[in-house]
Amino acid sequence: MLSEIENPTTQPQKPEQADERGYFPYPQAGNIKEFGTVSAPPMPDSDIHCLTIIGQIEGHIMLPPQNKTTKYEHVIPQLVAIEESKNIKGLLLILNTVGGDVEAGLAIAEMISTMSKPTVSLVLGGGHSIGVPLAVSADCSFIAPSATMTIHPIRMTGLVVGIPQTYEYLNRMQDRVVDFIVRHSKISKEKLNELLIGTGGLSSDVGTVLIGEEAVRYGIIDYVGGVREAMLKLRELISQGKGGEVH
Repeated sequence: MLSEIENPTTQPQKPEQADERGYFPYPQAGNIKEFGTVSAPPMPDSDIHCLTIIGQIEGHIMLPPQNKTTKYEHVIPQLVAIEESKNIKGLLLILNTVGGDVEAGLAIAEMISTMSKPTVSLVLGGGHSIGVPLAVSADCSFIAPSATMTIHPIRMTGLVVGIPQTYEYLNRMQDRVVDFIVRHSKISKEKLNELLIGTGGLSSDVGTVLIGEEAVRYGIIDYVGGVREAMLKLRELISQGKGGEVH
């Protein structure tokens, strides 16, 4: 007979009471089996929701199963639930993404930018391509000193119809992304377009790679910092009742 840890259909019984530190007397066996870790201490009194955007943002086309993805149809209902929740007072958005579907990324960014509750974003690792609008969609944005952001024009892969209308479509889509970033950050449209067509940062393509402080210096991100700084800022916005401001 399989033990509880070995049998995936058997759920371990959680103890009724945690100790004074919030820890349960023993770890949950399911977490050990699935993730190789014990449970984190519960946070019953937390009024901040942490939402992660990781890997590649998946849109209308499903990506291969080996890809780490963030599905927009999962994120959008979460944002609605956060907006409606009476217990959640602020949103912390953690980004480590290579980009992905433009329209899916813009849809998530638009929702975050129009939330009534305070929002703070933090770029860790990378916030590339369509991850840039997501990073600036929050009321306040942070980037880790070692994190990077790639600013580049919109690309398409696969079969493309070689007609002038295709170029016009891509050009208008690029304008949507540029306008959103300009509206929600301190960078000018002229400077952003200059970064988009730069040729010095990538070996065989156009675009610019910004690292930590550079993203702040260009006005895309507000501050350099980590989790502590982002949480302090979010608490400050909550205490001041600020959120959903029009940039």
